[in-house]
Amino acid sequence: MRPRRDMGETDAYWSLQPEQSLARLQADRGGLGAPEAASRLARYGLNSLEATRRAGAFGLFASQFKNPLVLILIGASAVSLAASEWVDAAVVLLVVFGSTILGFVQEYIAGNAIEKLRSQVTINSRVVRGGVTVSLPSDQVVPGDVVELAAGSRVPADAVVLEARDFFVSQAVLTGETFPVEKMPGAVATDAGLAERTNCVFMGTSVRSGTARVLVATTGKATVFGQIAGKLALRPPLTEFERGVHRFGYLLTRVMLAMVVVVLAINIFMARPPIASLLFALALAVGLTPELLPAIISITLSHGARRMAKLGVIVRRLNAIENLGSMDVLCTDKTGTLTAGIVQLDGAFDVAGQPSAQVLRLACINARFQTGMANPLDEAVGRAADGAHVDLAGCSKIDEIPYDFVRKSMSVVSADAAGRRTLVTKGALANVLGMCVSMQAGAAMLPLDAPAKARIDRLYEDWSGQGFRVLGVASRAVDDRSTAYTRADEGGLCFAGFLLFLDPPKDDVRQTIVDLAQRGVNLKMITGDNAKVARHVAQAIGLPVAVTLTGRDLNAMSDEALLHSAQQATVFAEMDPNQKERVILALRKTGHVVGYMGDGINDAPALHTADVGISVDTAVDVAKDAADFVLLRKDLAILREGIDEGRRTFANTLKYILTTISANFGNMFSMAVASVFLPFLPLLASQVLLNNFLSDIPATAIAGDNVDADWVATPRRWDTKFIRDYMVLFGLVSSVFDFLAFGVLLWLFQAAAEEFRTGWFIESLLTELVIALVVRTRGPFWRSRPGKLLLASTCAVIALTLALPYLPFAQVFGFVPLPAPLMLAMIVLTLAYVGAAEVAKKYFYGRLHP
Repeated sequence: MRPRRDMGETDAYWSLQPEQSLARLQADRGGLGAPEAASRLARYGLNSLEATRRAGAFGLFASQFKNPLVLILIGASAVSLAASEWVDAAVVLLVVFGSTILGFVQEYIAGNAIEKLRSQVTINSRVVRGGVTVSLPSDQVVPGDVVELAAGSRVPADAVVLEARDFFVSQAVLTGETFPVEKMPGAVATDAGLAERTNCVFMGTSVRSGTARVLVATTGKATVFGQIAGKLALRPPLTEFERGVHRFGYLLTRVMLAMVVVVLAINIFMARPPIASLLFALALAVGLTPELLPAIISITLSHGARRMAKLGVIVRRLNAIENLGSMDVLCTDKTGTLTAGIVQLDGAFDVAGQPSAQVLRLACINARFQTGMANPLDEAVGRAADGAHVDLAGCSKIDEIPYDFVRKSMSVVSADAAGRRTLVTKGALANVLGMCVSMQAGAAMLPLDAPAKARIDRLYEDWSGQGFRVLGVASRAVDDRSTAYTRADEGGLCFAGFLLFLDPPKDDVRQTIVDLAQRGVNLKMITGDNAKVARHVAQAIGLPVAVTLTGRDLNAMSDEALLHSAQQATVFAEMDPNQKERVILALRKTGHVVGYMGDGINDAPALHTADVGISVDTAVDVAKDAADFVLLRKDLAILREGIDEGRRTFANTLKYILTTISANFGNMFSMAVASVFLPFLPLLASQVLLNNFLSDIPATAIAGDNVDADWVATPRRWDTKFIRDYMVLFGLVSSVFDFLAFGVLLWLFQAAAEEFRTGWFIESLLTELVIALVVRTRGPFWRSRPGKLLLASTCAVIALTLALPYLPFAQVFGFVPLPAPLMLAMIVLTLAYVGAAEVAKKYFYGRLHP
C-alpha cells in the first residue's frame, strides 16, 4: 500500500481534518506496518537534507581543483603542449596532479573517520509502527508515520497534529516567533501562513511542553526547513579561527597577485620566453599559496576528533574544535556536572516540617502517572516510594496537565477505588503556593494566611541553605468530567507539604575547577535552582561566589548593565531558558569565547547561542541537536581533556601556517627578486612546483605532531598581528639566506644556470623542511621532540633532496650533479639558517610577542 501522492508536493495538508489526512496518506493511528514503512522509505528516501550530505569521493577529488591557480597552471601547461614544449608541460602537470592527489587522499581519510565518529550520536524519534511505539533514527521517518512528541523532542519532519495535551512548540527558527506556540488538532485555511498553521509542526522545531501524536506529511527536502536549506545552502557560521584563516588567505592572495603581475611584466619586458615566464610566475604564486591548508585543517581536526572520541567526547561540528581550545569561559548547569547527578529524595515533610507518609504518597501518584519528560526528581520519588512500600493499588490515572517552564509544575488527576478524583500538583515551591488557598495540618485544613506562609518560607530558607532542593506538593478534590482537565483547574489547592532532594557534589570536581582555572578557563554555574542551593553547591566545590545573580535580578537589569555584571558573577540561579541565553550573549559581547554545557530542553537556546555547545549522550534530542560536542558521560574532567585536545588541534594548524609564511614566503620573494637581476630564471616552473610538492609531504604529518605544554596552558585565539609580524620577521631571515646562497653560487662557485638552479633548489627546499622543526615550538627546537611521523618524513625528504641531483631522472627536472664542495656549502648555509631562525624566534617571543 502506498499513498496516492506526496501531500507535501500537491496538497495544502494543513487544511484537512486529522481523519482526512490519515485517509489521504493511507495511514491510521496505529502507525504503519514494517513492510509498508520500508516501501515508503525506498520511495521517498532518507529523512535528511541534501545540503548536509557529505560529498562523495569524486566530488571531493573535484573540489581539489577549485584553486584558480591550479586551473591556470593546467591551462598554461596546455599552451606549452601546443607550443611543443612536451617535457616542461608534462613535468608541471605531473607535479600538479601529485599535489592534488596528496590533498585528496588526506581529506578523504579524514572525512571517513569523522563520519564514523558522528554516527555514534544519533537523534531518535518515537514512532508508532504496527501499534507499538519504537525508537528509530529520525532519518528513517516516512510520510504516514505516527510520531509521539514530548517536551524536549526535536520535530523530525513536517506533520499534522492528531492528538495534543498542552502542546507548545518553539518554532522561532522558521517563523521568528519569540514565544512557544500552542499546537492542537484541527484544520486551518488553505492560504494560512506558516505561523497560522496551528495544527502543524515542522522539521527543525522543538517541543517546549506537553505531549502530542502527529502524522508525518512530508520529509527531507520536501519539508519547509528542507526547502529553505536548499535555497540558501545553509552552513554553520564561521568560527573565529576560520575567519582568521580567511583573512590570512586574502592577505596572501593580494601579495601573490602583485608578485605574479610584477614578475611576469618584468620578464616579458626583458624579452624572456613568454610561456616559460608565465609558468614561472604562476609557479611562484603556487609556491607562496598554502594550498594544502584546507587539507591540513581537515586532517588536524580529524586527528583531534578521533583523540577526543577516545576520551569520550564526540565531535558533532568539526569546525568547533578550535573554539573549544579558545574557550575562556565555561557556563554549566549544576545537576550531574558539578554534582553526582544521582538525586535522592531525602524526605517528604508536612507543613510543620515533620516526616509525612501522606505527602510521599501524593508525590508518588504525581511522579508515577506523569508521562511527559523523564527526570531524575520523579525517579528519586519512585525509589523512595518503593523503599517505603507506598501502595497505589486501586489508584488509577485519569488525566495529566504537563510541565512547562512558566508554571514550573505539573499535575496529575487520579481516582481511588471508590472513583473519587484528586488533582495532585508538584513543582517549584513558590509556584505551588501561588495555587493554594489552604494547607493540611494533620487532619485539619487551615487557611494559608500570611503567618503560615512566613513559617513555610523559613523552613524553605533553612533547607535551601543546607543545599536541599525543595519542591511543594498540593492537592484538591475535583469533579468527574468527560472533558480534559486544564491549567485553569490548578487553583484553590490545599498545600500538603515539602519534598527535599539532595544531589551531593562530585568528589573530583574541586580539582577539575582548579585545573580549568590553570588553563585560563573560568567556570560559571547557571541553574534553575534557587540561589541558596546554588551558592551552597558552589561553596562546597570551591567555586568562588563573588556575585550571585538571579532571574529576578536579570529582569530588572538592562543589557548594558548585564555586560558588566555577567563578568563579575560566578553563580546564576533561578534562570529560565531565555535568561540563560541572555547571559551567554552578554559574556560573548564582552569578548569572551563562551562554552555552555547542558542537557535539558531549557538549555537549548543557550547551547545554540554559545561559541561552544556541549551536551551529553543522555540529553534530550533538542539539546543534543544544538550541541557541537556530545560527552559520553557527564563529567567536567572529560571536558578538561577535550579542551586540551582542542588547543593541540589549534596549535598544529597554526604550525603549518607559520611554516608556510616563514620559509615559503621568503623563498618565493627571493626568487621573484632574483628573476629580475639574473640573466636566466632562478628556477624552472617545474622545479618550483616540485619544491612545493616535496615540502608538502612532511607538512601533512604536522596534524599528528606532539604539542608543547605551553600551547595548551592558556586559551589560544587567532591573532592577525601575530601572523603578520611572524611573516615579516621570518620572511626577512629566509630571504637573507637566500641572497647569501645566490652570492655563494654566483661568485664563489661561478655556477652556470643549471648548476645554480640545482644548488638553489636544494638550499631552498632544505630550509623549508628544517624550518618546520624550528617553528613548531616556542623554545629551542632540540628541547621539543617532534612527532615520529613528522620527524621520519622530514628526514626522508631531506635524504631525497640531497640525492636528487644524482638520480637517473634528474635531467627531466633540469638538475645536474653538484660537486661536493658546492653541496657542502648548501648544507652549511642551511645549518646557519637554523641558527639564525632560533635567534629570530627568541627575539620574536621575547620582545615582540612575549
